[in-house]
Amino acid sequence: MHGLVNRSLQAFLRQSYGAALWQAAADAAGIGPDGFEPMLTYPDPLTLALAQAAADRLDKPRDALLEDMGGWLAAQEPLRRLLRFGGVDYPEFLKSLEDLPGRARLAVPDLALPDLRLTARDGRLAVHVAGPAPLVEVFAPLFAGLFRAMADDYGALAMIDLHRSRGGRRISVQILASGWSPGRRFDLAQPAGRG
Repeated sequence: MHGLVNRSLQAFLRQSYGAALWQAAADAAGIGPDGFEPMLTYPDPLTLALAQAAADRLDKPRDALLEDMGGWLAAQEPLRRLLRFGGVDYPEFLKSLEDLPGRARLAVPDLALPDLRLTARDGRLAVHVAGPAPLVEVFAPLFAGLFRAMADDYGALAMIDLHRSRGGRRISVQILASGWSPGRRFDLAQPAGRG
């Protein structure tokens, strides 16, 4: 797993649950005191072990922890800005998801992401997450949390559920109202004072 993924998990655990939880989970997973280097690659089982160790200490399912991480990631302004370029509204954002792995590789060429395929049926959307099992097990719940957070960001009311499916996992998305609330402000120009 790419170090950026692991470093993000490290930052999420520290910021959301504190240094003591991070250290206990890292110790249980056999991770050194310095954590992860963002540009290195680590064995996939290490990422899953860290997420499971943290989930065990929080007494919650690993998927729930990774969904929370997805919501946390969507709230990080640089990533939020990149995600918002995916569309002017939530349905357009979802339609752009199949391009996400390719766009991510433009920024970080060695970042491995699972394949995403969007299907629509009877007013419901499904995002099929496929690829090597460790990638799917980390990214499917993370994406579910990210999609939930982005629905709020766009002001859409949506029901999002994560399912197991043959060959991967499936995130079902039912948009109940695209303009449920005003959503968070977003401008194409970089906010003043940032750069």
